[in-house]
Amino acid sequence: MSRSVRFFEILQILRQAQNPVTAQTLADTLEVNIRTIYRDIASLQASKLPIEGEAGIGYIMRKGFDLLPLMFSQEELEAIVVGLSLLGRTGDRGLMKAAESVSSKVSTVLPSQSSLSKPLQVSQWNQIPLSNIQPDTIRNYIRTETEIEISYLNLHQTPTIRVIQPIALVYYIDVIVLVAWCKLRNAFRHFRLDKIQRSKETGVRFSNQAEELRKNWETLQKH
Repeated sequence: MSRSVRFFEILQILRQAQNPVTAQTLADTLEVNIRTIYRDIASLQASKLPIEGEAGIGYIMRKGFDLLPLMFSQEELEAIVVGLSLLGRTGDRGLMKAAESVSSKVSTVLPSQSSLSKPLQVSQWNQIPLSNIQPDTIRNYIRTETEIEISYLNLHQTPTIRVIQPIALVYYIDVIVLVAWCKLRNAFRHFRLDKIQRSKETGVRFSNQAEELRKNWETLQKH
């Protein structure tokens, strides 16, 4: 997390807090060292931002301060609200946590809505089935270009062992599919996340290959 992003997150937390927030709470939330928080608070205070408090007691922001409004039209904001709500159907805890953070920021520029009367609502019916492997774990493998070994239930519900190079996740209405290069088949294969029983790293990285693999897979989808 960059320093500027951390500053924004600190301001966002303090704006929403009803009581003083300790440096330790901020450090835990942002996953940084407490000394980093002390330095950040000092920098923000030096920039004349109305943050009151001190180490060991906690910090609070004086009322009246607000962040710059997001530059979105009403239609764009409504699209964001619906899109974030749809993430709840995926069961992807990492994306859902991020969505909650985004929602709290968007809510500061949306017209106030009663919790009992929301004009835009998203049904959770037909939710994507849960799996043993969390999507955020798979997304991390994709980001870090990490080869993994999986135990996968085939069409006959028999476990098979595959060594794969994961390159993409496809979120369908009723299932999440992992796209990967399968070393056993020497070809691209699609694996339903809810049928992956377990996964583990092989210790191999396919660095600088994922982008080319994705392009090749996308080309195949067009034919």
